[in-house]
Amino acid sequence: MQDNRLPYRKFYARKEKLENQYSGDYNQKQHSKGKLTARERIDLLLDEGSFHEIDAYVKSQDNNHDFFGDGVICGYGTINGRKVLLYVQDFNFLGGSLGAVHARKIQKVQDIALKMGYPIIGLIDSGGARIQEGVASLAGYAGIFKRNVQSSGVIPQISVILGPAAGGAVYSPALTDFRFMVKNTSHMFVTGPGVVKEVLNEDVSFEDLGGAEIHSTTSGVADFVYSDEENCLLGVKKLLSYLPSNNVEHPPIARRDDIEPNRLDNISLIIPDDSGKPYDIIDIINRIVDTGSFFEVAENFAQNIVTGFARLDNQVIGIIANQPKCLAGTLDINASRKAARFVRFCDAFNIPILVLEDVPGFMPGQNQEHNAIILHGAKLLYAFAEASVPKITVILRKAYGGAYIVMNSKAMGGDFNFAWPTAEVAVMGPEGAVKILNRKDLANAEDPEALRKKLAQDYKENIANPFIAEEKGFIDEVIDPADTRKVLIDTFALLENKVEEKISRKHGNIPL
Repeated sequence: MQDNRLPYRKFYARKEKLENQYSGDYNQKQHSKGKLTARERIDLLLDEGSFHEIDAYVKSQDNNHDFFGDGVICGYGTINGRKVLLYVQDFNFLGGSLGAVHARKIQKVQDIALKMGYPIIGLIDSGGARIQEGVASLAGYAGIFKRNVQSSGVIPQISVILGPAAGGAVYSPALTDFRFMVKNTSHMFVTGPGVVKEVLNEDVSFEDLGGAEIHSTTSGVADFVYSDEENCLLGVKKLLSYLPSNNVEHPPIARRDDIEPNRLDNISLIIPDDSGKPYDIIDIINRIVDTGSFFEVAENFAQNIVTGFARLDNQVIGIIANQPKCLAGTLDINASRKAARFVRFCDAFNIPILVLEDVPGFMPGQNQEHNAIILHGAKLLYAFAEASVPKITVILRKAYGGAYIVMNSKAMGGDFNFAWPTAEVAVMGPEGAVKILNRKDLANAEDPEALRKKLAQDYKENIANPFIAEEKGFIDEVIDPADTRKVLIDTFALLENKVEEKISRKHGNIPL
């Protein structure tokens, strides 16, 4: 029974008005675009009944709008029982544009998340800065960006693009740890198609300029892409299951049994006898980690390297692996920066790193050199050298030259470096080495091809094999592939109390 005294009548009347503004035609506006409403998104993401709204009744600075909330819903709740803060932009109010009040609401939940040590999730559906509020809108963005930077490496920050993110609206997602998009309805761009047409006289669609496909394959801006909002939000929940709430905690431990403990018996057969032939590194990852636990990050971007989270004996690890079936697993610009960012995230949030290595080198060519492969490759080198979490490398096949060094080699700070008997560790591959070392002999030989094959085989046996690297201490142990899972479980357990002292400094200068 409701209390009928005047203060309570006002309280219930306001509450009813708030509920009514999110009904009727309001819902239809979003549904007609193939999108969910802000409230529906919250209900899908959070545990039932856990949401508590903050600043629900504030209004925009423009008194002409009798609408609560100023186009963004902010608050806190739980996902699978774990606390999160979130803000959800409402495109139905002035296109989800960001004004001063709208910005202050977001900043408030950012401050709470950082102070309390909980992840923050932004559901973004915004046309950008609110033009009619002028510089106040721009200052609002600046305050959000500053808080993104302050929170970086302290709490997980996740951006979910569920409509447009235009102009200044794109830079907060760019500063967060992970970005989700939905096919056909999500778009991100600094300047829209209209501006591109006006300035450059180019006709380009929303999809081709900044759709989910472009950002997940070409630019690398989007880490996860889903076909609809429901699955996208489920993806957010899955990602959070691998992450700690902050940089002081450790990742959550799963309580489940590995249902295929003996599945490594024939793992060595995945790698072809011919070292020039490709295979799918995902097949090896899935054999090593707990069944069904691998969750790939940035799956469609720079596919020559694989990054993702998994569980090993119920413990969360981050995986970086060369992908031989794409560009032979070489490191290029995009692969280097993709892996470097992932390594730095894992290091910030106490997630041990496993490297599965099969890399013939860096991608050669004028295009790579002119676009600064030197600097981009150095990003990955810097990330591994700086990371202080437990780091283990397993060399499966090729490990040549500078790429060998960069992929968490022993001298770069790898805690344990293992190799399979199929590993080839050297400055360069047999074919290239033979051409350089035996140029004169090959030129004068009666049968150059036969001599080349013999010399290449001698090179593999005497130089490019893991046993020599093991004898020199650059590999800790050559292991039977069938023992890989057990070796990794035992070694990560050994490293669980790892402490690494860091040099006192303000910060390093990563090659950006």
